[in-house]
Amino acid sequence: MPSTHNFTVEADAAGTRLDRWLANQLSDLSRSRLKGLIDDGQVIAGHDKPIDPKFKVSEGETYTLTLPDPEPATPQPEDILLDVLFEDEHLIVIAKPCGMVVHPAPGAWSGTLVNALLHHCGDSLSGIGGVARPGIVHRLDKDTSGVMVVAKSEVAHTGLVARFQAHDMDRRYLAITRGAPRPLIGRIETRIDRSSSDRKKMEVVRESVRAPSADWHEPEGGDGYVEKGKHAITNYTTLEGFGHLDEKSGLPAAAMVECRLETGRTHQIRVHMAHIGAPVIGDPVYGKHKGIKAFGEGEAFIEATTAARQFRRQALHAYILGFEHPVTGEALHFEQPPPDDMAELMAKLRAM
Repeated sequence: MPSTHNFTVEADAAGTRLDRWLANQLSDLSRSRLKGLIDDGQVIAGHDKPIDPKFKVSEGETYTLTLPDPEPATPQPEDILLDVLFEDEHLIVIAKPCGMVVHPAPGAWSGTLVNALLHHCGDSLSGIGGVARPGIVHRLDKDTSGVMVVAKSEVAHTGLVARFQAHDMDRRYLAITRGAPRPLIGRIETRIDRSSSDRKKMEVVRESVRAPSADWHEPEGGDGYVEKGKHAITNYTTLEGFGHLDEKSGLPAAAMVECRLETGRTHQIRVHMAHIGAPVIGDPVYGKHKGIKAFGEGEAFIEATTAARQFRRQALHAYILGFEHPVTGEALHFEQPPPDDMAELMAKLRAM
């Protein structure tokens, strides 16, 4: 059963950060663990002010902390239907639906792809790193659909990791964007790092270097600076434009864009497309506006703009995955059409 703890702020603690103050009340919980509990809404206050780990506590305030039941140390097999495109003793290729988390994490310990793979593969998992578990070598965001490959054996895992690191994989995505990229065909090469204002977001690094942190030890011969973020490359081609942005320019109001990854950074396509002014429709994190800006009239126009505005996830789909089998050397190629929600949105945009 979850346990509940109540704490009241003493005068000498006033002005202390909430996570630091709670850490002093509960010495057996780390500050990072407490920050996670606060972010998950497990800390309730007797006031209606927004609560976050940086909140400064005041004398006399009372906080209630709920400690949830501990989760299993390892993911458990779950009977979840998988769309299997290919499988042998070394690897499995699946079409991941939108809404499915790849790997268990706080807030999503069950219902994930790993839970489903543990059940589906069973004893055929020969072990990765000495543990009978699926080898996740790349991920798709929860609300991104598409093709994924997972290793079932140590030798396959090692081979796939090497191919991803060498960028020796054909990975292509379809994105429906707000407006169209300019130019229509291009290459985006930046560095991507965590946002300084929101640790759950990523952003394009606008400065090339930063001073190292106090606990970082510069290698011999260094210049005292380290590059910020990770190198990220996305090649894109606009396949189709939809509607008109305005009455005169002739620019599309939306577009279907093929994005080919050379690197695989967190949220890379979503960050890069927003960076060049063509964010993915429906993106709740990197899309500044809902829907599209368009010029037109009539029923089809209204249906299209309404569908774009009401689209409930980022319109992004991993539609092609090609690679050489890490054990047999066979050339493998998988292609999956966009799921129904994206197909319906494209049909309405075409009719605009």
